[in-house]
Amino acid sequence: MTDQEQFSPSRREFLGLTAGAAALAAAGAGQPARAQVATRAHIVILGSGAAGTALANRLVHRLDGARITLVDGRKQHLYQPGFSLIAAGLKTAGYSVSQTADWLPSGVELKQDYAAQIDPEAKTVSLQGGEKLSYDYLVVATGLTLDHDAIEGFSLDLVGTEGIGALYAGPDYAAKTWQAASRFTEEGGVGLFTRPATEMKCAGAPLKHTFLIDDITRKAGNRGKAEIIYAANNDSLFGVPIVSEKVRMLFKDRGINAAYSHVLRAIDPGRKRATFDTPDGRTELEYDYIHVIPPQRAPQVVRDSGLSWDDKWVDQGWVEVDKHSLRHLRYPEVFAVGDVAGVPKGKTAASVKWQVPVVEEHLVAQIAGDTTDAAYNGYTSCPMITRVGRAMLVEFNYNDDLTPSFPGMIAPLEELWISWLMKEVALKATYNAMLRGKA
Repeated sequence: MTDQEQFSPSRREFLGLTAGAAALAAAGAGQPARAQVATRAHIVILGSGAAGTALANRLVHRLDGARITLVDGRKQHLYQPGFSLIAAGLKTAGYSVSQTADWLPSGVELKQDYAAQIDPEAKTVSLQGGEKLSYDYLVVATGLTLDHDAIEGFSLDLVGTEGIGALYAGPDYAAKTWQAASRFTEEGGVGLFTRPATEMKCAGAPLKHTFLIDDITRKAGNRGKAEIIYAANNDSLFGVPIVSEKVRMLFKDRGINAAYSHVLRAIDPGRKRATFDTPDGRTELEYDYIHVIPPQRAPQVVRDSGLSWDDKWVDQGWVEVDKHSLRHLRYPEVFAVGDVAGVPKGKTAASVKWQVPVVEEHLVAQIAGDTTDAAYNGYTSCPMITRVGRAMLVEFNYNDDLTPSFPGMIAPLEELWISWLMKEVALKATYNAMLRGKA
């Protein structure tokens, strides 16, 4: 019996299950219609990523007469969970690209501009083009910014050359990352895989890239020519202890070395040397391939707004919200959702799926003069790819408890083809349904 056959359902049954689930989600099945709340309130949503788009689609059906304005200068919507697949040569850059406007229903006004200033006292948002918006309710869903300038010697122009990768920067950069990584899988040498010391989106992505490049190198018959080093930002490989231990065991089994408490500070592309901050001071490591993930912070406009935490993540600027309601602690008409929300967990698309309905319920209840006990429990999901065709479906909450969605069918710490199919087949369809407000 193969490892695939040890778990039910069968491959054919599971494919049918995932396809059916995606179709039901896309059709909005299981979501009974609810009475609309009449209001003339103006709701401004900053950001048209997964969180902002999903919330706008849900609110337009819950509110009768509301003005809903979505502010974002980006014309393209990026399916970020696909970046890891693109950076391993498994998908093309176009896999992650669609048009922002295509996801929005009538009844939502799109301002193709960026916020320049947020004034929570005056309840206004000024746009870079000069327009000023007054709001009754504000939802900050801007996502985060990648602080590439914090890595000395690094430039996005280098990605794909000089053995440098940076998949977080976007689908085109993920494709360029594969250009550099593929040479490493063929030629070998020293591969360095990094992660920042800040909070970050999808903290499993650095590990996924490490595992995938290891596996592709191995399948090419070149693993004996390669040394793979994962530079962890602290003394752990993942924020959930039981998952960290599982990753440590997989690293040991596959000959992947961990350099603990190594935070990338600078690279020298000419010499192919990377400088790390460690508890014992700075140290240099040589590389033939390096994957750079920079520090991640709230956008500058958010950090300048007075909405950020004063005593937590002080250099990162995440919005100060209650971790269960996602409502701002000082400005009750302000919410934050997605990457920019200052909560202990939740910078993944799966987290957005659970956060958005909570914000929806609190916002609608507040407009109606009511309350709700809707609460976000920190649910985060990471389909942790460990090989091409295998993944662990890791799900957990604020307490670091494993919270499997398919108990008895998908073991969370087992490398399964089923979990790979969740990533490869079902996830994007579910994501798209979420954008439409249907999942």
